[in-house]
Amino acid sequence: MSFLNQLHQQLGPMSWPLILCSVLTLALWLERGLTLLWTSLRGEQEKRRLRRQGHAYPDAEMSHARSLTLQGCSLLVRHRQCDKSTREDLASVWLQQQRRRLHAGLRVLTLVGVISPLLGLLGTVLGLIEMFRSISQSQDPVTPSLLADGLGLAMSTTAAGLLIALPAIAGAQLFGLWADRLLDKLTHELNQCNLYLEGVALGGKA
Repeated sequence: MSFLNQLHQQLGPMSWPLILCSVLTLALWLERGLTLLWTSLRGEQEKRRLRRQGHAYPDAEMSHARSLTLQGCSLLVRHRQCDKSTREDLASVWLQQQRRRLHAGLRVLTLVGVISPLLGLLGTVLGLIEMFRSISQSQDPVTPSLLADGLGLAMSTTAAGLLIALPAIAGAQLFGLWADRLLDKLTHELNQCNLYLEGVALGGKA
């Protein structure tokens, strides 16, 4: 609690909104990072395991596979009696669902990155207003050191807002690129699986 009280004294009335933004940024960084890492590693592990067992793609009973790649391929296998265009539409709808899942929380990170500097700037303005109000009511002489202390405290909220905004915006962009890369690989695997179900070999031979 003493740390929070110190922080409140440094940042003024904007301390709690800035603390909330920082906690939200940290939570989303951890959640998105672990989710995307698990998705990436699990997909590669299950693909290698499947190929060690001598299978190119999962069967219809693997609908509860833990990796997205095997879930998508087993979805196509379960509908192998449908024509190719129907399976493509089915895969497209499923990929859109996975896109929303993999991009979850990134808009919130971007919003935090936009709002945090504005909260910091508002805190700075409120701090300056309070500093000049105190100076106007004081009978003591105004010294450079007094002004420096007041300005330093006021500007600390802008610095805090920027320190929160940078990892929030960077995280939103980096996790978005990572998610898009996973979706590209997933789309490639589903296309190959669809061709396999049509009797087209991966090497281009029927």
